[in-house]
Amino acid sequence: MKLQRNNGLRATALAALAVSGALVLTACGSDDNAGGSTGGTGNKSNAASNVKCDDAKGQLMASGSSAQKNAMDLWVKDYMAACTGAQVNYKASSSGEGIVAFNQGRVGFAGSDSALKPEEVAESKKVCTGGTGINLPMVGGPIAIGYNLPGVDSLILDAPTLAKIFDTKIKKWDDPAIAKLNPGVKLPGTPIQPYHRSEDSGTTQNLGKYLSKAAPDAWKYEPEKKWPAPGGQAASGSSGVAAQVKSVAGSIGYFELSYATSQSIPTVDISTGAGAPVKATPENASKAIAAAKIDGTGKDLALKLDYTTKADGAYPLVLVTYEIVCDKGNKAETLGAVKSFLTYTASDEGQKLLSEAGYAPIPQEINAKVRETVAGLQ
Repeated sequence: MKLQRNNGLRATALAALAVSGALVLTACGSDDNAGGSTGGTGNKSNAASNVKCDDAKGQLMASGSSAQKNAMDLWVKDYMAACTGAQVNYKASSSGEGIVAFNQGRVGFAGSDSALKPEEVAESKKVCTGGTGINLPMVGGPIAIGYNLPGVDSLILDAPTLAKIFDTKIKKWDDPAIAKLNPGVKLPGTPIQPYHRSEDSGTTQNLGKYLSKAAPDAWKYEPEKKWPAPGGQAASGSSGVAAQVKSVAGSIGYFELSYATSQSIPTVDISTGAGAPVKATPENASKAIAAAKIDGTGKDLALKLDYTTKADGAYPLVLVTYEIVCDKGNKAETLGAVKSFLTYTASDEGQKLLSEAGYAPIPQEINAKVRETVAGLQ
């Protein structure tokens, strides 16, 4: 799927880059970009003139988070144009499926919108010879709440109201709780059709973390990758949820912002208790991510996010996509490609490509640690 690039998105993303510093994100391309490998590893293209191909060669398989697919497509295209001896193939499925594939040794690395659990770390030691799986934060971004409500071009919701909508406790769009947040807006009595992910998803887990922290009285479920609440309708992947919201009147769902932007799906502004409701933009997500702290130990760079921030302009419903790799014990046949590819995506040139995709920067201090860790992979 080709990413829609319009001037408005580019301007928004570049503004986010200027505010928050260098952006880093790693992963690899989708099935759409799979292609043959020809020529040597040292060839370079104008599109990615600073790529260091080094020992990159052969096929590098990866899979996981669908939230980062739109960025993957851009990286892989330019990386493979430069390093023609390497073929990168990223299967955008789900965070859960990516972690399973990684711990089974079927991929060089995985993308996940949530950090490895302790039991998943323990499992990774079977494939990371002498090492362990670690989390490298590579991109941040807002989880957009997209909706389809003809005649309503602007919509404000808060965490308790969102929780009740996705828990099917609020059933119609003209419910008093929604009307109170949107004075002067003519809300129809259309039934609400909430959509969620059908498979294990880090995006689902991040939504759950936000709702459980920001609306604990309304959302009683543990934040897990599997959708916990009864009711609603399911769709596969961020693309599937976005497609349903785009086509079904009265619907609402959650997905990474670029899916909303590329399909012109309106998104909810979130009332956080700040001076004004906050829009889902890369810049506003960056303001929330800037407060994140490293929660991992050693080379693991898992982050702890503040989902209850009330800072002006900070969009609280965010996710950070991690690339999961072995700190030691990476397969010899793919280690060169893993390090070369991740080095490119973490570079200034790689970050500029990402800014066009509407993703939010990782804070510069954390980004520096990511680059250092990638350089030391064994």
